[in-house]
Amino acid sequence: MRNQSTSTISQVNVAAKEQRNLQQATIYRILLAVGFVHLFNDSIQAVIPAIFPILKSNMLLSFAQIGWIAFALNVTSSVIQPVIGYAADRHPRPILLPLGMGSTLTGVMLLAYANNYVLVLVSVILIGFGSATFHPEGMRVAHMAAGLKKGLSQSIFQVGGNAGQSLGPLLTKWIFIPFGQIGALGFTIIAAAGVVVQTYVARWYREMLDAGYTFSKKTVSRAMDPARRKSILRATIVLVLIVFVRSWYGQAIGSYYAFYLMDKYGLVLDSAQNYIFMYLAAGALGTLFGGPLADRFGRRNLILFSMVGTVPFGLALPFVGQFWAGVLLLIGGFILLSSFSVTVIYAQMLYPGNIGTVSGLITGLAFGLGGIGSLFIGRMIDMVGITHVFIACGFLPLLGLIALLLPGDRKLEEWAAE
Repeated sequence: MRNQSTSTISQVNVAAKEQRNLQQATIYRILLAVGFVHLFNDSIQAVIPAIFPILKSNMLLSFAQIGWIAFALNVTSSVIQPVIGYAADRHPRPILLPLGMGSTLTGVMLLAYANNYVLVLVSVILIGFGSATFHPEGMRVAHMAAGLKKGLSQSIFQVGGNAGQSLGPLLTKWIFIPFGQIGALGFTIIAAAGVVVQTYVARWYREMLDAGYTFSKKTVSRAMDPARRKSILRATIVLVLIVFVRSWYGQAIGSYYAFYLMDKYGLVLDSAQNYIFMYLAAGALGTLFGGPLADRFGRRNLILFSMVGTVPFGLALPFVGQFWAGVLLLIGGFILLSSFSVTVIYAQMLYPGNIGTVSGLITGLAFGLGGIGSLFIGRMIDMVGITHVFIACGFLPLLGLIALLLPGDRKLEEWAAE
């Protein structure tokens, strides 16, 4: 009887050791795979704003109609993300990874042949749905493959996405200007490659789940403490608002600044796209360096600085010459998006174990609500002119002062450790 008890304890210890090994191992091939798929996914999403000038010219669209297209993409890719993330945290579905990219593939193919405004909206919704499906499960895979290197995994995952977004202006310059709308057909190859890679990742994901991998959940003590629950809810609201404002300003630059450059400096579309690329590429670098900077100076401090530090550059942007506009875009893009991955990590520490829900809330809902900003900005441009709108947009990052209401890093770490 004693030998049987000893054997049972030994089996439990072996199982616990295997579980720890699963939790702690860093799987770089999976991290890189999911990072590249994030690049694929977001580069395809970048096709939408990249094709705006072509659609505006071909279909004689107003800025408000352009705003509705951006709204359809952002809301579709965001509103259902928290729902998918919440469901994934409770019942993981690896098959959603290739299925989501399949929806994106269908949307891109339809976009290439869409000959009216309604079909454009349908194609954009399909692309948005594919993105909404990818992000929560992709975030969980990155967290799972990270082992003990959570910050590194978040940087790899988010830099892949931001690098993909930065390709949008180049897509306009190299594909849509020479080939027109049909150029979107070339992105079916990228989407098909994404389906293949996602199938490989999903197979590994399923094997890890079958081997007993679980996401730790440290939420019981919080549920028993009403004061802490209230503090976490308040911090979540503040964080969502910050990401919303950051996304709103980013939408103004990404979707409309090319039109502003053509209007003020007389640039052709080809040259105007270079400026948007510089802004987005600088943002991708900011995302890469944001994690180490947050480790050195604090997460809340970096979130606050990324918003308020952008204000001088945003305010000066409408009043400088063509050369200095490029300089301000580089610096402003780097500063603003330096908090991109940091806000996600901050949210994960508020809700340990709920990786999919956090992804849906921060990188999905809050970011996607920027589509509302895009819709509003497009309408305002039609009403008062593009110059006045960009002067007003320069004040948006000032709202980042609400980051002062976030708990400090020490308090955040205390909550995450309990």
